[in-house]
Amino acid sequence: MAEHHERPTPHLDPDIDAGRFEIHRSDVRGFSQAYVREGVGGVPLLCVHGWPETKRIFWKVIEPLAAAGFEVIVPDLRGFGDSDVGPDGFHDVFAHSADLAALVFDVLGHDRVVLLGGDLGGPVVQDLALRFPDRIDRMVLFNSPLPYLRDQMADIPDTRPAREASDYFVRQGLDPDGLAAELVTPGARRRYIATFYTSRFWAHPGAFTAAGPVPGVYPEVDFHTEPFGDAEKFRASFGGYESAFDPAARSGESRLGRNEHTRTLILYGTSDHVIYPAFDRMAAHVFADHVGPFLLRDCGHFVPWEAPHALVSGTVAVCGDLLAQR
Repeated sequence: MAEHHERPTPHLDPDIDAGRFEIHRSDVRGFSQAYVREGVGGVPLLCVHGWPETKRIFWKVIEPLAAAGFEVIVPDLRGFGDSDVGPDGFHDVFAHSADLAALVFDVLGHDRVVLLGGDLGGPVVQDLALRFPDRIDRMVLFNSPLPYLRDQMADIPDTRPAREASDYFVRQGLDPDGLAAELVTPGARRRYIATFYTSRFWAHPGAFTAAGPVPGVYPEVDFHTEPFGDAEKFRASFGGYESAFDPAARSGESRLGRNEHTRTLILYGTSDHVIYPAFDRMAAHVFADHVGPFLLRDCGHFVPWEAPHALVSGTVAVCGDLLAQR
């Protein structure tokens, strides 16, 4: 195994400074996986991003979580950000889960870990919690896909995302090559990704569109879309959607079901227009030992960016006994 380091470069605004944190690299799974690691020696906390995100979505919470006593581990999933694409061509939940288990347990040598994630990162952390029940201390979950428990959720309305918000999912899952072929320049790819932060209303209005020095240019949107200009990684990022439709796109069977053992903090950014409207009530059935659900005001899909204080304070509170032991 190997670990490499890249030094940060200065930037005026730390929240949108790609070089804010030192980047480490591991090749334990046959590709270069990039990750941030801050607060070494604290309670291990693995933060897993979703789509269309990279590790940058956690930029606002890494330092306060480390200051609270966590060792904050924030990887780019295979095919995202500064990580390479998967050498075997797979970019499904099972592959991501295996990568992160190898990173945390084998490369970094931790026996136990706290998990935190949303969107695609949500199924990944849920898989890890079910796959390694004796090695997961806590979980923090927000705005994520969930298993549908027919009997327990029968009386809950709105257990499916709105149809008008699902067109991207179908296209990326069933025609990923066609979609990628239409978006042939870095600018076109970034404009496509930008819609998920703006006009598709995943985020609370204005969350990513603060006025910058140039009218009509939004630095926060640019910061999060920049990694998706790369054609190969842009195409690879559709792998999670392909695997939802095609078993051949799955490197293994992921575990997504009721969790009886992992204490889970459930947070829900209610301005989200893509996840289930009943996410909070559904999640309460999935996790037998849960804290919350807590609804976040003026927050949508991108909880670490839109509600960083709520995420940090909630994570600290639910892990208070673990932090006290360090």
